[in-house]
Amino acid sequence: MAAAAAAADPWQVAAPRKRRSAARRSGRRVAVARGPAAQPETDLETVFRRLREAGEDLRISDFWSSALETINRCLTKHREQLQAPAGTISQALGNLHLDDSSPDASAGAQDCSPGELLVTAAHHLKCVCYGIGNFATCVIARNQLAFLLLFLEKSQIPRSHCCVYDPLFSQLEVAVLHALGVTVLSENEEGKRSLCGEPTIFYMLHCGTALYNNLLWSNWSVDALSKLVIIGNSFRGLEERLLTRILQKDYPYVAKVSHGLEEFPFTQTPQYMDVFNDTSVHWFPAQKLKQLSEDTWSFRAEPDYQDCENLEIIRNQTKDPSAADLNS
Repeated sequence: MAAAAAAADPWQVAAPRKRRSAARRSGRRVAVARGPAAQPETDLETVFRRLREAGEDLRISDFWSSALETINRCLTKHREQLQAPAGTISQALGNLHLDDSSPDASAGAQDCSPGELLVTAAHHLKCVCYGIGNFATCVIARNQLAFLLLFLEKSQIPRSHCCVYDPLFSQLEVAVLHALGVTVLSENEEGKRSLCGEPTIFYMLHCGTALYNNLLWSNWSVDALSKLVIIGNSFRGLEERLLTRILQKDYPYVAKVSHGLEEFPFTQTPQYMDVFNDTSVHWFPAQKLKQLSEDTWSFRAEPDYQDCENLEIIRNQTKDPSAADLNS
């Protein structure tokens, strides 16, 4: 009964997850449950309550209003790009509204305070979430899940159109996500998911650079990247933190696409500094992508990371059992 009630509740969200440097984030994913922000894993009802509380706190925060504005600016440009070539694509993303006056707005969306942005999208828009972490025990991970659920509500993306995966999910967390109505992936894709022509938002906070590199490789064409939006680590920040030779050798797709994207950073507030620091919304203007050299697009080698140091990714054990553990 508790799980069913929570699944129908739009506010299944919740509190803070700590950002580390690029060289140390992988250690956080393993040890975070033992940190000071960790709480004992408990039952479904308790997790739902904590998520709801986190969602309520987030919804009334200055950060949430600011983040919606940032996402809306990016999605407005992305929508215009999708509309330009063909009307059928525009139907896939729908319209963006700057207020909550739409008669089709969901019940949760009608709770918006005056002036709060409402980002709405048609039901064909997909969302994929990687690396959210252990939200049952980690406050930061729970806040990030809270943000995702609020975003799905405000953008009118059905939860069933959102796929979620983290190799560290516990059985309790998988049960919670199923009850929430999102699609829990059963296989570690290592970020290698093709859009298959569907406009998709990837929600990847504090993930390793290899995961972004794999995602770009899987969609390495002007057509595919122009349908992609990434909410995650600042690509500009990745360039600043990594030596150019390391970025080009280990993460060539991240390096090559740097001149083919636009980035909208989240405005930081003290309350959510550890949760959303170094987070930006990225989209890939087709005009910029077409200006990249032919050599850029002819390079299509699959990433292998054999000689990569400080690799932050959990490998697919069915492909490479020896690389199943995080390398830090």
